[in-house]
Amino acid sequence: MPSNLLTGPHLWILLIVILLLFGAAKLPALAKSMGQSARIFKGEMKAMKDDDAPAASTAADAPATPAAPTVQNTAAPQTPVAGAPADATPRTPDSAS
Repeated sequence: MPSNLLTGPHLWILLIVILLLFGAAKLPALAKSMGQSARIFKGEMKAMKDDDAPAASTAADAPATPAAPTVQNTAAPQTPVAGAPADATPRTPDSAS
């Protein structure tokens, strides 16, 4: 089999046959879907490589961060205002009827 199969007139004949089979309107959509498929394939291959890496080495490489301290409310409780109702539910102006 000759090594120069996809050069010169052979390439032009192949392109014309592809154009006749798929049509000019469908070629951009075909190229777009092939590009998306290649991009998805690359992403999946990268994810598989990341999954193969040992999880212990990534945990050992990460710096230890101290836990955030919890803040406690030390303010004195508020006392009700004189003349206010005994229940502690706040009233809004539109709900007071």
